[in-house]
Amino acid sequence: MDIRIGIVQSMKELDVELPEDANRDKIMKEVEAALGGDKVLWLTDRKGRRVGVPASRIAYVEFATPASERIVGFGTA
Repeated sequence: MDIRIGIVQSMKELDVELPEDANRDKIMKEVEAALGGDKVLWLTDRKGRRVGVPASRIAYVEFATPASERIVGFGTA
């Protein structure tokens, strides 16, 4: 699962690739809990690195699942 986090007053986004077996509902609840107060949202990516984002700096959070198959060229799926 991939998560894209927009940061307030920043042109860049933070992309975090979570393990494939990450529980989407659990992650969403963690995001909501962090946004509910002056907390830090901590996520662990596929390589085991911890990423922390102050909740007060989060503009938006986008959840996406990586495409199982990548299309290359001009063909249609």
